[in-house]
Amino acid sequence: MLNRIKQKLESAFPGAKVQIADTSAGHETHNSAGAHLAVLIIYKGFTGKSLVEQHQMVYAALKEEMKEQVHALKIKTRTE
Repeated sequence: MLNRIKQKLESAFPGAKVQIADTSAGHETHNSAGAHLAVLIIYKGFTGKSLVEQHQMVYAALKEEMKEQVHALKIKTRTE
């Protein structure tokens, strides 16, 4: 799943540096369905966009995964 999500983000943000980590192990006690992920995306296309707009772009790229596969997504974005 991680590779597929990373590829999807790299396609959505051409030329971006994408790092992804599964942090689900730290959240086992609250019985959530779906993975807990942390992503870092460094993308020139974020320039001039607010943090909210940047995060909306990431959520839009992972719209389908957020429905069932991903329970929580920690996002860090940068332009460089």
